[in-house]
Amino acid sequence: MGCFECCIKCLGGVPYASLVATILCFSGVALFCGCGHVALTGTLTMLENHFSQMTTDHATLTIVIQTMQYVIYGIASFFFVYGIILLAEGFYTTSAVKKELQSQFKTTVCGRCITATFVFLTYILGLAFLGIFGFSAIPVFLFYNMWTTCAAMKSPIANITDPDSICVDVRQYGIIPWNATPGKACGSTLGDICSTSEFYLSFHLYIVACAGAGATLIALIHYLMILSANWAYLRSSCNQNEYQDIKTKDDDAEEGGSKEGLNSSYS
Repeated sequence: MGCFECCIKCLGGVPYASLVATILCFSGVALFCGCGHVALTGTLTMLENHFSQMTTDHATLTIVIQTMQYVIYGIASFFFVYGIILLAEGFYTTSAVKKELQSQFKTTVCGRCITATFVFLTYILGLAFLGIFGFSAIPVFLFYNMWTTCAAMKSPIANITDPDSICVDVRQYGIIPWNATPGKACGSTLGDICSTSEFYLSFHLYIVACAGAGATLIALIHYLMILSANWAYLRSSCNQNEYQDIKTKDDDAEEGGSKEGLNSSYS
């Protein structure tokens, strides 16, 4: 076998669908976890500097943000391992299906059960990330409202005579308690907040994190389709092998019976 034929054979065993899903999953998780972590830190800094001057007012929020950052660490670690496992499962299934079609070996019940387990687990993770994707859109919506308010104040078309009457009160979103001071920003103060690096960076990082969550969700759906197809292939090939075994036994039995009939006729 030449080098070219060897390369073609190796490339033929690559599960390209699983490889694409793994790359998409790693990219989405990296964007979601990295950008989400930095955006949460910038949000807390912005609230401490402009909306909640007392530490006790945002103590609960600080704990929640730190907990979410630890959860982000866990998500990144879990999906790194899980993506590699699914890619390895794709290599195994692709090789198993090809070799079984060539009648080199037969798949086992354990292998089919492992694939079915991955189908169920990926389905649960897809539902979980669907909720994460929806949750990650909430800060994008809040920052977008604040950004549009600042843009409306600066727009000459708006013709605002009293800019101090335009305010953004973050207390109404439940982020900080109602007794937090000042709790809201109006007029020029609001414009200055929108011009800070914390606001600009956090707003765009939340958008990228939301897009990363969406990419991860698409990757999980892709994984689910791949695993379901692999399980169906393994199951159908197993049924086909069982049918071939039964047919072979019947043929052998008929051939043995015909030989016995011939021997009895000659005796």
